[in-house]
Amino acid sequence: MTDLAPMNLSAAKLRNREIFIVIAALGAGGAERIAAWLAEHLLSVGARVTIVAFDRPDEPVYHAFSDRLRFVRLGIAAKGGRGIVPPVLRRIAALRRVIAEGRPDLIVSLLTKINVMTLCATLGMTIPVVACERNNPRRQPAHWLWKAVLRRAYRRAAAIVCQTRASIACIPPDSRDRVVVIPNPVLPAEAVAEREGQRTITGVGRLEAQKGFDLLIDAFAAVAGRHPGWTLDIWGSGPDEAALRSRAKALGIADRVAFRGLSDRPGGWIAESGVFVLSSRYEGFPNVLGEAMAAGLPVIATDCDFGPRELIEDGVDGLLVANEDSAALANALDRLLGDAALRRALATRAPRVASAFAPSRIAGEWERLFAGVLR
Repeated sequence: MTDLAPMNLSAAKLRNREIFIVIAALGAGGAERIAAWLAEHLLSVGARVTIVAFDRPDEPVYHAFSDRLRFVRLGIAAKGGRGIVPPVLRRIAALRRVIAEGRPDLIVSLLTKINVMTLCATLGMTIPVVACERNNPRRQPAHWLWKAVLRRAYRRAAAIVCQTRASIACIPPDSRDRVVVIPNPVLPAEAVAEREGQRTITGVGRLEAQKGFDLLIDAFAAVAGRHPGWTLDIWGSGPDEAALRSRAKALGIADRVAFRGLSDRPGGWIAESGVFVLSSRYEGFPNVLGEAMAAGLPVIATDCDFGPRELIEDGVDGLLVANEDSAALANALDRLLGDAALRRALATRAPRVASAFAPSRIAGEWERLFAGVLR
């Protein structure tokens, strides 16, 4: 594990430092939300922060990034484009130019492929890179070449941030001495009022296999007949929307499943929720689960790698079910939808997660890491 600087000196070491944060895009997503929060905190302690993203300057910005930030949006898509040079090489070359011009004191990169590209872009430079894993690298679909390069690239990282201790096993063994575990903060959410009249089950995330919305639809279909007043809202966008709609129709529940798209603001789905379900096959650290609990929603989550077990004490402040098991998810839904007293009990205890993962505490851990790297 990499060394951390003393807490009381950390913030002072960041004053007037130039820090680059490299992310894929500025749209909706957990990594983007954490990037916005981290950038705002770094500004508050006197650092100068530049966000470098690969999306186009005209693409919408979903999260609340400070107007005091400098933005560089490279406009290079991950796939396609003209020319014989592969997009990944054009991305690396463009990023290298930006870094060479900006000469930051420190670079923070988020997500596996972005980490690889940033570490490749800084070859021959002495600028320290803090690479942040935000998902489960073992489960993410990737060409074998990415994984081979990742192993070598991580040897160059000044530090590697994982969100849970269990996820350290995903890091190549020869790089684990540079791992620091920093969970995501549970960011403030709108508290929900009395939910007795609210009969909406909510799922939130990108519409793709990782998030397991097919499992959630199957589970809801299995119990919907016993709970006629309940409906299912799925918030998010992604490539599996048509298949998920077809699944709901085939199971005879299309009129009780709504695909809501992106909420108008982060956490905008909370006010319309009665129960929150995380049905993911795998995660890095599920921000939306923490937000739902902090807001006082009763929650069910799959016991997937990684994160839900760190947030939920099963049966106390939420329910954990076997991963990738729609029958187990259906049983938990049946239990929770049919028991108002259980919903109230879980909702009462769920907000304590906010203190365990308070932004002020998590921010201090980031400060210590950055100060130690700069030292």
